[in-house]
Amino acid sequence: MRSGWIHGIGVLLVVAMASAAPARAEGPGPDMKLLTDKEDTFKSPDNTLRIEQYSKDGGDDGFSYEFWLFDKDHKNASLLNRNEDKDLAGYPAGFRFSPDSKWLVRMQGTGAGFATLLLYKRDGDRFVSATKKPLGDLAWDYFFTQPASRGMPTDPEEQNHKRADLLKGMEENYAWLGVKWPDSRYVAITLQFDIQGNDRKTPWIEGWRCVYDTQTGKFSVPAVFAAHNAQARQLPKPRASRG
Repeated sequence: MRSGWIHGIGVLLVVAMASAAPARAEGPGPDMKLLTDKEDTFKSPDNTLRIEQYSKDGGDDGFSYEFWLFDKDHKNASLLNRNEDKDLAGYPAGFRFSPDSKWLVRMQGTGAGFATLLLYKRDGDRFVSATKKPLGDLAWDYFFTQPASRGMPTDPEEQNHKRADLLKGMEENYAWLGVKWPDSRYVAITLQFDIQGNDRKTPWIEGWRCVYDTQTGKFSVPAVFAAHNAQARQLPKPRASRG
């Protein structure tokens, strides 16, 4: 009887101690190093959220990166790129918020001369993925439905230095273009690749532009981009004739 009573007291003490111990708030692990350069940290326009970047040296496997969101009190940590491999998180990233702080674009390098974009939408004090695939991949899918892609290689192995980049000016609704688009609605994207080193000479693009509509989830090419896109399509030089 006495041993059972003592055992019961012991269980209660263990439970009480566990309850009293503070739970570790989710955040970067001890093996993650904060990137401290000014351009590595980003704040939302409404000053309620902050993005910090952390890296881990994997030795022969290279570096991996984590992108953490915190509220204005540096609490409520949320990992932006959970379950990503090094193919997508092997480099630090750049970030741009929409003017209303409801959308976030991640500008992610994926290799020397390669880059893509990822889009997130606001959910309280965190951001969640807004698309099932990276926004950059979706933009390329859209491009290859357009007449401008005629004759261009669809095999990624022939798309050298393939990049999907954010056109400057998202934080100002692209006012420099002379447009008056609805507040925080569009994400303007610029695409490019080259055919350097390819045996097969095909057309390529340098800075072809389109926009993603965050309300409809669709891509389009506004009239303001027409003249620019016409010049973005590049053609191989004709072979010199042999006299």
